[in-house]
Amino acid sequence: MSFLPESSAFILPLAMFAFVSSVTPGPNNVMLTASGATFGYRRSVPHMLGICLGVVIMVLLIGAGLGKLFEAEPRIYTLLKYVGAAYLIWLAWKIARAGSVDQGQ
Repeated sequence: MSFLPESSAFILPLAMFAFVSSVTPGPNNVMLTASGATFGYRRSVPHMLGICLGVVIMVLLIGAGLGKLFEAEPRIYTLLKYVGAAYLIWLAWKIARAGSVDQGQ
């Protein structure tokens, strides 16, 4: 028996996930560290805000029922995985072909 309403039963696990993902050296923290070291704090603030906004959007979409849609239509989830993988490959290609930071200035 829970003392919280069913809809708020996920607040503690979500808060724990947000805390752990913000203090562990995951890909976002590594990118922000590299960005801060390369470009400085002030020029890395938009990057930080984009990561925060992205997490909020993900949580809101799942809360709005996107997870149920993926359960009902697994083909959509499979398509999303392939599109995501293609996007990551494209990003890796762009990074691999990019010049040094000094060349861009």
